[in-house]
Amino acid sequence: MPAGTLYVVATPIGNLEDITLRALRILREVDLIACEDTRQTRKLLDHFDIKTGALSYHDHNEASRTTELIQRLESGSNVALVSDAGTPLLSDPGYRLVHAAVAAHIPVVPIPGASAALIALAAAGLATDEFRFCGFLPPKSGQRRKALEELAEESCTLVFYEAPHRILETLEDIEAVYGPREVVVARELTKLHEEFLRGTPREIH
Repeated sequence: MPAGTLYVVATPIGNLEDITLRALRILREVDLIACEDTRQTRKLLDHFDIKTGALSYHDHNEASRTTELIQRLESGSNVALVSDAGTPLLSDPGYRLVHAAVAAHIPVVPIPGASAALIALAAAGLATDEFRFCGFLPPKSGQRRKALEELAEESCTLVFYEAPHRILETLEDIEAVYGPREVVVARELTKLHEEFLRGTPREIH
């Protein structure tokens, strides 16, 4: 029996209208959906009346679930991998599964859609000809400043994710390391209270 296919499916980051027709079809057709939080994904599936079964796949069970999902794929099942929002693997679980699927010669098919980093970059007003996605900065200020210092020589636009409760501290660290560098803070993307704050770290702070 030929192996199944692993689909890496992007989902909306807020506005449910941002899901693609192809993503909806794949989520309906696959045998199983591997998702970061089954409760979160079930809201999306219920909204579009998709009955496909879901299985949790997150940071704490990634190793064991990867083995189980590879076995299912090798037996012919088709599996969709989704995160809570946006494109899987970008600061979300999934690398281990995709890496294992490639090693096992299982087809991996990306289903494109929303990505918070690219959406923010597109509307930020900063240079987009060259950029570096850096994911989440360390949670502690000392480590965060060290990480920022290691990127100080970069001339391209830097894209970070940050938790809402740490954003003010991070702005202070950015100012301490980079000075009055132009920054943009994007929040609530695609949602009712979407907002872009532009200026120096001190002006935004």
